[in-house]
Amino acid sequence: MSASKIAPYDRPAGGWGALKNVAIQLVTQGIPLKGARTLLSANQPSGFDCPGCAWPDREHASTFEFCENGAKAVAAEATKRRITPDFFAEHTVTDLLALDDFTLEGYGRLTHPMRYDATSDRYAPIAWDDAFALIGEHLRALPDPDQAAFYTSGRTSNEAAFLYQLFARQYGTNNFPDCSNMCHEPTSVGLPPVVGIGKGTVTLDDFEQADTLLLFGQNPGTNHPRMLGELREAARRGATIVSVNLLHERGLERFADPQRPAEMLSLGGTAISSHYVTPACGGDFAFVKGVIKRVLERDALARANGEPALLDDAFIAEHTHGFDAFAADVRRERWDDLERASGVSQAQMHQIADVYLRGERVIATWGMGITQHKHAVATIQMIVNLMLLRGNIGRPGAGLCPVRGHSNVQGDRTVGINEKPPADFLDRLGQVFAFAPPRRDGLSVVDTISAMRDGRIRVFIGMGGNFAMATPDTPRTWEGLRQCNLTVHVATKLNRSHLVHGRDALILPCLGRTEIDVQQGAVQGITVEDSMSMVHLSYGINAPASEHLRSEPAIVAGIAQATMGHALGGVDDWHWYVQDYDRIRNAIAATFDDFADFNRRVRHPGGFRLAVPPSSRQWLTANARANFTTHPLPHEMPIDVARRQAGERSADVLQLATIRSHDQYNTTIYGLNDRYRGVFGQRRVVFASALDLEARGLHAGDRVDLVGVWHDGIARRADDFLLVAYDIPRGCIAAYYPETNGLVPLDAIADGAGTPTSKSIPVLLERRAF
Repeated sequence: MSASKIAPYDRPAGGWGALKNVAIQLVTQGIPLKGARTLLSANQPSGFDCPGCAWPDREHASTFEFCENGAKAVAAEATKRRITPDFFAEHTVTDLLALDDFTLEGYGRLTHPMRYDATSDRYAPIAWDDAFALIGEHLRALPDPDQAAFYTSGRTSNEAAFLYQLFARQYGTNNFPDCSNMCHEPTSVGLPPVVGIGKGTVTLDDFEQADTLLLFGQNPGTNHPRMLGELREAARRGATIVSVNLLHERGLERFADPQRPAEMLSLGGTAISSHYVTPACGGDFAFVKGVIKRVLERDALARANGEPALLDDAFIAEHTHGFDAFAADVRRERWDDLERASGVSQAQMHQIADVYLRGERVIATWGMGITQHKHAVATIQMIVNLMLLRGNIGRPGAGLCPVRGHSNVQGDRTVGINEKPPADFLDRLGQVFAFAPPRRDGLSVVDTISAMRDGRIRVFIGMGGNFAMATPDTPRTWEGLRQCNLTVHVATKLNRSHLVHGRDALILPCLGRTEIDVQQGAVQGITVEDSMSMVHLSYGINAPASEHLRSEPAIVAGIAQATMGHALGGVDDWHWYVQDYDRIRNAIAATFDDFADFNRRVRHPGGFRLAVPPSSRQWLTANARANFTTHPLPHEMPIDVARRQAGERSADVLQLATIRSHDQYNTTIYGLNDRYRGVFGQRRVVFASALDLEARGLHAGDRVDLVGVWHDGIARRADDFLLVAYDIPRGCIAAYYPETNGLVPLDAIADGAGTPTSKSIPVLLERRAF
C-alpha cells in the first residue's frame, strides 16, 4: 500500500503507470499468470464482456481490448482469495461493519449461500433450496406485492434481468429500483420527448468520422478508459475536442495508449482536448445556452450581411418543431446572467460557439457530471437543442452519446427493468406470457428508501450492487434497510450492504462474468448491451470460484419457483428457462420486436445493434419530429436556498461534487490511490480552490469536517478530510463517494427524473477539532 501523500501527477493518462498498476493488481489478487490469460480473453468473440464500463468494443474482436480499470475489475473477480463459511464463523457482523470498504472487498469471493443468525450476530451456511424457500415464504406472506422491491445492478445480464422482471411482475409489482435511477435517468427521461428514444444515436464508426467532439461532465480516464483510445485517434487525425468539466482531468488533457508501443516509448502521449471549459457546479445548462445564443447571433449577422446561413434551415424545417419559440427565449437571455449562472466568461462561450460552427460533423457526449444535478433534464435537452441547430443528429459522424457507466445498465432497462414501464411493453408482456402485468408505477431508488423507512417496503432483493453505499443519505438508507423483514443480496464479493441488513437476511453468491457457466452439461453465454446499443454474447473462461455458486438466471429461477410455484407462457417450471439460455433469449425476442431472431443475430461476430430510429432521422415522438425545448434560466438554485439558510455564514457555503478516485469503480474500492489527481494512500480528501481556502482561513494540508446545509433540519456531516488545493472553480469542492454520500439529502433530486444531485450539494467546511 502506498504511503499517504499528495504528489501532483504530470505524466499522461494511461502509459507505463497503467501497465504497472495492472501488474500490481494481478499480483495482489494472487493471479499473475491466470489474470494475464484472463485479460487476453476480455472482449473477445469467444471470451467474456468486461464487467466494468459500458464503452463498446470494435466488432468485439480486438486482439488486446481492455483498460486499466477493466483489468482491476477482472482481477478482483478472478482473485485467488475466498470468503468461506469459516470466515463468517470467525467474524461477527458488528466486527465487519467496523472495517472500511476497501478491506471488505479485499477478502475475496463469496463461496456459499449464507443466512444471518441474530443470536450469534453471524452469517451461517444455508442450503440453496432452503434459501429460496425462505424468500418465497417472506414474499407470499406480504399482504401487498408492492411491499417488495427488486433492485438491479447494471452488471446483471439481459437474460437474468428479463427473468427477474418477468417473475416480479407475475408476483404483482413494478418496484424495480435500479442503478439507472442514480446515474442516467435524466437521459432516459430527457431524450424521448425530443428525439424519440432514451439512448445515444451514434456508433464507434461515427467517432471515426467526427471532426468535432463536445465532451460534457465526464472523466473517461477513470470511468471508461477505453474511450480514451477513440479520443486519441480523433485528436491525432485533427478533430477538435472540447472538454467541459468541473475538474481538470489528466485523461482529458493527455493520454499514452498502452497498446501503442511507439507512443509508450516516446513517454509523451497525445494531447486530447484543444479547449477546456470549467463551469461551476450546475453551470453547464447556462453555458450551453450561452453557446447557443452566440450561434444564433452569428447566424443572424451572416444573414444580415447576405452570407450563407449558419443554421441547417432545411433540417430544421423538415425534421424539427418549436424552433421559433426556442430561439426567441434564447435571444432574450442577458449575457451577464449567463456568465453568472455558468461561471464561464462570455468570451469563452463565444469561442466554443465558433468551434461548434466550424464543425461539419459534431458528436456531443455526456456523463454524470451532467445528469446528477437538479436541472439535469433541461441541460440534456439544451445539448440536444445545440445539436439540432446544424442538423448534427442522424447523419454520419454526428449525434448524441450519453456515456453509461456499468456494463449492462442500458441493457437491463431495454429488457424491462423499469419502475415506470410503457403501456405497450406491458401489453406485449401480458400477451406473450398470458397474464395481467401490474399497471401502477413502481418505486425508484430514492422512493424505495423512503418506503423502507416508512414501513411500506418489507422485503428487499438486490441483484448485485452495493445498495447501502451507492445510494444517497446513507444513515437514512441504512435505517430503511434495517426495518425490512428480509434483505437478500446476490453478489460475488462481500460489501457493506450485506452487513446493513433486515431482520432476516441472505447472501447468495453468484458466478462472475469471467467464469464458465454450465447448465445441463452445456456452456452458456449471456448477453449485454453497450452504450451504443450493440448486443453481444459473453462466455466465461475461468472455473467458478466455488462449486456452490449459481448463475444469476439460476438464482432468479430458484426464487421465482419457490415463490410462484409455476412459470408463465406454458412453462411449468422456471428452471426450464435456465437449462438453455437460448430459451430466455427466445422469450425476449417474443416480447420485443427489436430482438427478433435474437439467438442467430447475437452469434454473429460483434453481435448486432438494436434499432435507434434517430440515427436515421426517424423521430418516435408524439409529433413525429425532433423537438426544440424551451427552458429559462433557473432563478433560484439549491445553493441559493442553502446560503440563505446559513445566515451569517452564507458566503462560506460551497457546492460539493462527489467523484470517483482512479482506484475505484462505482462503490468498489480497488486501492487507495488516485494517481492522476496526485493522491496516494488515502481517500478522505477534499479538492478545493486555493482562493476559497484562503478566504476561509484554511490551508492545503488542514483537516476539516464537511457539514451539510439543507432545508429539512437533519444534521448531515462527513468528518476528517484532508484539504487539497486543486484547479477547480471557486465556490465548488469535490470529494470521493461513497464516503460523502451521507451528505446527499434524499430529496435533493433532479427535476422530473429523481436522480440524486450528487454533483452539487451545499456544504460548509469546518476546521477539524483535535
